Amino acid sequence: MYKYMELLNELEVMIAGSLKEGDKMPSIRVLSGRYGCSKSTVIRALSELERTHLIYASAKSGYYVLGCAQREEEARRTIDFAQSAPDPEIFPYLDFQQCLNKAIDTYRNDLFIYGTPKGLPSLVREMQRHLAGYQVFAEPDRIFITSGVQQSLALLADMPFPGGRRAVLVEQPTYPLFAAYLEAHRIPAIGIRRDAEGIDLDELERIFRSGEVKFFYTIPRFHNPLGCSYTRAQKEDIVRLAARYGVYIVEDDYMADLEEDAKADPMYAYDTSGRTIYLKSYSKILFPGLRIGAAVLPRELVDAFGRYKRLLDIDSSMLSQAALELYLKSGMFNRHREKIRARYRRRSELLTEAVRAARAAYPDLLTGPLPTAGGVHTHLLPRAAAALTPAIERLRRRSIRAETAREHYLSGYRGEDMLKLNVSGVREEDICSGVAVVAEELANAARSCRL
Repeated sequence: MYKYMELLNELEVMIAGSLKEGDKMPSIRVLSGRYGCSKSTVIRALSELERTHLIYASAKSGYYVLGCAQREEEARRTIDFAQSAPDPEIFPYLDFQQCLNKAIDTYRNDLFIYGTPKGLPSLVREMQRHLAGYQVFAEPDRIFITSGVQQSLALLADMPFPGGRRAVLVEQPTYPLFAAYLEAHRIPAIGIRRDAEGIDLDELERIFRSGEVKFFYTIPRFHNPLGCSYTRAQKEDIVRLAARYGVYIVEDDYMADLEEDAKADPMYAYDTSGRTIYLKSYSKILFPGLRIGAAVLPRELVDAFGRYKRLLDIDSSMLSQAALELYLKSGMFNRHREKIRARYRRRSELLTEAVRAARAAYPDLLTGPLPTAGGVHTHLLPRAAAALTPAIERLRRRSIRAETAREHYLSGYRGEDMLKLNVSGVREEDICSGVAVVAEELANAARSCRL
């Protein structure tokens, strides 16, 4: 099947090149045939283009190209509960620009030659100190700087693990790009259901006992799209089972900086057997364009990880690494973290209030958990699953973007029929009113399905 990301790139090139404002996009059937992929893949790509305001959908007509002025107006008036990117209004532009300029002055030629696969040595040392603040203690030789968490996941999925195991266990739902990567590269993937209450530990033990799994990929806190976090007891149980059956844990702690509970440590802190791989991202707390992440590895995996990283790239961006090092050292990061935590705390409170009101207004039609304190996403569960598709279309007509969690599941896995709610990029004044409209349209669609 034609890869989703390649199709998306082709469509973006088409829009930038041969199409102009108001032109109609080729039909889903035509695109499916032209690129040799399924209609669902085409729909997913078109939905992403619509989300980024490159095209718009016209009922019973198709998709059309948006002009620059149209895009700005569309973005301004749309309430987008689908996107998970951080709010551009709080990007630390000036502070990071200052660090970029200082990095060039400080390191000069060192930034413009090939670096090392492990990362800029001074950043690795600073990262050791920085990660200790998250209760992640590691020697510098076990820390790698990567081009975001996505690169770490790709390397871990491809590289050999002790014992020759090949399968990867992922929560369902999970990070959609990783699920797509596993399937595109034909890496054996097993799904285990997770909901707002956690996972079935007996089922987890049964899968671990099979001896097929090399690692279990998990997002312990602020899971997207569920919006929940594991309790300390659940983390300890998972770590204990992994040690018993020789399974590694890949812990994606991408939103650790929003944690409100000072006692909520990562799984890594509870692992006494050294089987947890800790991944840290900076795209959600700073800005997505900073493709810098950190991976902390057990010592027995260091050589294989380094070897595979050298084959994938020579190094991650040296300029970005140097700027991040200075940003961390200067105290700017801690200051920005408090700023974004306060901003998202308010959005989390408003989302909690809005979801609680929606469930109270339609108790027979809607369920769904409240977000973890400080978290900016959760989901609604309509009792009539068939209501999701018509509700999303009704919301689009009212300039509200919402999505199901379908892409967060492995192909063929029967997931929950849920509607994602992410408010990281939604204006505070729009959260309660927007969620109220979402609940209203879900209820309307559910009643229509009964008729």
